[in-house]
Order: sequence, then structure tokens, then C-alpha cells
Amino acid sequence: MSSAGVTGPQPSAAVVWHDVECGAYAADLALWEELAESAGGPVLDLGCGTGRVALHLAARGHRVHGLDVDPEMVAAFNERSGELPAQAGVGDARNFELRAEFCLAIAPMQLLQLFAGDGERTACLSCAASHLRTGGTLAVAIVEDVLGAESEIAGDSRRGPGAMPDAREVCGWVYSSLPLETVVDGGEMVVRRLRQTVAPDGELSDEVDEVWLRGLDAAAVEAEAAAAGLRPVGRRAIGATPDHVGSTVVLLEREA
Repeated sequence: MSSAGVTGPQPSAAVVWHDVECGAYAADLALWEELAESAGGPVLDLGCGTGRVALHLAARGHRVHGLDVDPEMVAAFNERSGELPAQAGVGDARNFELRAEFCLAIAPMQLLQLFAGDGERTACLSCAASHLRTGGTLAVAIVEDVLGAESEIAGDSRRGPGAMPDAREVCGWVYSSLPLETVVDGGEMVVRRLRQTVAPDGELSDEVDEVWLRGLDAAAVEAEAAAAGLRPVGRRAIGATPDHVGSTVVLLEREA
């Protein structure tokens, strides 16, 4: 369990749960860093959250702009960025307009699969493409095989009896998130977690959180991206960890 701060008012729940459940994930960072080095210019991080990827890149000298629909996460991002060359703004990845162009845009953590269907995905791809310089790259991470992902997680002993939750103490509050199950329903994958909060006075509250990922493969992303003026330029793999399934990063280039 990690600790941050002393007893005080309860912080934003959205920020804390994002940090608890996503903040420690690092398997993809080397790839984003490699792509940023190759791009040689400013980076756009779609669905940036509190800055897990963007602040990692900024700490290595890359200029990064984050975009997230949650104002509380954007506020946390900007508070944490300090003197780093990174800032974030509130915006929907399916419909945004920035007065800037980027050499690289990234969509980590299966952002595209959170959208309701191909119309929303195409809107996101088009918005991203319109903010890329000619020859710029959009890189999106997806879980291709939801059935395989379900089997992979089901076979992980950490998620059986006695599995340890992700936990963090913040200002005297203790937050715990325990993976319960990952199941496939109609080609979509749902990840369920038990979230428990212990207040400084010891009061316990809990809820089950669900995240739905729509089924998607790299070929479908490439086909949808073509309508946005993006051409496929490769795919990269991010390996599985004990806590996260593996993913495919689809690389797309803005055509002239």
C-alpha cells in the first residue's frame, strides 16, 4: 500500500481510483517513450487521466498536451506537472479542437474500446488526424482478443481466493480495489472490481465498478482510420503483466 499526505478532506474519488487502478501500470511506457523520441515533436495524449503517460514523457523532455473529459483528472494532471513541459485541458476525444498540431498522438489503455461503436471511434480518429502534422503518427492501444483476454485473466492465480487488491492511503482515507472477474458478453469484455473505501474514522463503504471494452481488432481500426486520412504503418505488442492483459498498438500515419 502506498501513502500520500496526512489526514484531511476526502480527495476526488475519480482521481484516487484512477491512481489506484491505473497509476502503477508501466508495461507500455517504454513504447510510448520510443515513439515520442522518433516523432521529435509535441505529443498529444488522448484520455490522459492524471498524467500517467504524459508526465512520464514530459519528465524525459517531451512537450505533451493531455486531453481528458474529466475536469478533476485534468486539474490533478496540471497540479502534478509542475515545471514539466506538460499541460492538460478538458475535452472529449471524439470531438475536440485545439489550436496546435502534433507530431504524435497516443491513445493508451484501450481508449477506443470505451466508445459505443464505430461512429464514435471514427469521430475520435478524425479529430486526432486533424491535429497531426503531415506524416505525424497516431498510436492506439487495443485488446484484440477479448476471449483470449478473459482466459488469460481467469488463469491468473492472483485473481483467485486470496488475491491482493490494489490499495492506497490518501489523506487518512484508505482505498482498495480488488479485481473480481473479467467476462465476455456478446463480444464485449467487462472488467469488474470491488472498490472499498475506509474513512479516517473507520467507516467502510464499498461498490462494484464495471468497465466495458467493445470488441475490436487491429484490422478494423486500420479500416476505420482510412476514412480519416490515416494509413497503417505498423503494429506493436505490449506484453501481459500479472495485473493487465497484453495489448496491440496500432500505428497510423497522417497522409498528405
